[in-house]
Amino acid sequence: MSPTEFDRFMQRIEQAAGVSSQTELANLLNLNRSAISRAKKRGTVPRAWVSKLCGMFDLDPVWLKHGVGEEEHFCPVPLVRAKLDAGGGSYVVDSRMEEEIAFRQPWLRQRGNPGEMVLMEVSGDSMEPLIKEGDMVLVDQSQKDLYAGGIYAVGVQETIMVKRVERHPRRLILVSANPDYSPIHLQGDEMETLRIIGRVVGMWRDFH
Repeated sequence: MSPTEFDRFMQRIEQAAGVSSQTELANLLNLNRSAISRAKKRGTVPRAWVSKLCGMFDLDPVWLKHGVGEEEHFCPVPLVRAKLDAGGGSYVVDSRMEEEIAFRQPWLRQRGNPGEMVLMEVSGDSMEPLIKEGDMVLVDQSQKDLYAGGIYAVGVQETIMVKRVERHPRRLILVSANPDYSPIHLQGDEMETLRIIGRVVGMWRDFH
């Protein structure tokens, strides 16, 4: 018979914390032995047990629940309230977090620094068809250097937006993907008003 989720969970908790019997597990969780027996019969592990044991022994809940190795760990990325305008600029610049969305850590590492990444919602259509209204863009705030062809979250005066940024001698040009929108030219002192929030390294679209 193949080992169940419960069996593999017991193997991991013994490996990590030396809990070698169901009685010991029941004592740790302040449960009756019968609760452990019922979980073993179902072959599953309640989420509350995982949470409590991880707090007690400083364990990774993904590893304890699923046995996923470090190379498969998930990394939470905050979705902030600020909205990036794909147009003339958004005044919604609140940096507080609304929620977290988990991505595979190796996927994030291939694109930059996971610890400096945030998700921001896009409003407007100036970056269509590449980026549509309602899309979430993944912004690496550690990548502020401008590279040819790069798309960046930027701030201009009191607004923030998502644009392709082109550097030219003595000027910067913010370019939209939608040809209906004219490029924004920044020259002289205007260039000092541009804040690079970070480079767009990925996009998440929710298909309804």
